[in-house]
Order: sequence, then structure tokens, then C-alpha cells
Amino acid sequence: MKALFISYNQALTDRINKLLDDHGVRGFTRWALTEGRGTNTGEPHYGTHAWPSMNSSILAIVEDEKIPVLLEALKEIDLLTEQQGSRAFVWDITAMM
Repeated sequence: MKALFISYNQALTDRINKLLDDHGVRGFTRWALTEGRGTNTGEPHYGTHAWPSMNSSILAIVEDEKIPVLLEALKEIDLLTEQQGSRAFVWDITAMM
């Protein structure tokens, strides 16, 4: 099992929800309001007057074999919405209850 962490502009919530549904990822935890800025490009998402955009973030535990397909689908969304600065990270899950 893998942990998939996705951070994305709130405006992309419907697309991210559809992506998870389309790939059979039912369970996840969402943080509706997260702040951040890209490493090299993109505008900060701070929810302030100067930088009003906000991010959301999701953590989902998924089967190993789904990760490459999910990452590719997330990459396609990011390429279509580059200024939004979506990112995804994967960690190994060593134990669950």
C-alpha cells in the first residue's frame, strides 16, 4: 500500500474528485484549506488579500499498482492548469490498522 498526498488549487476540487472516483479511490482525508507556494514557479496560495487563492490537500491510501496511473492522470491535470501548481507525493505504508 502507498500513501498518496495531493495538494491542488481549490478550483480543481471537482476534477480531483472525479479522478479519484474514476480510479476507484474511495477512502481519503481532505484538508479543505491548505496554504502553499511552488518551489520554482506559480503564485502563492495564502488566502490573503494579496494572494487570495487557497489550496486543498488529500491523503489517500491506495494499492501500489494504482499509483503510476493516478500520477499520470494527476500530471495531465497539472499540464492543463500549470499556474495552479498541483503536486502529488507518494510514501510507503508499512503498517495499518
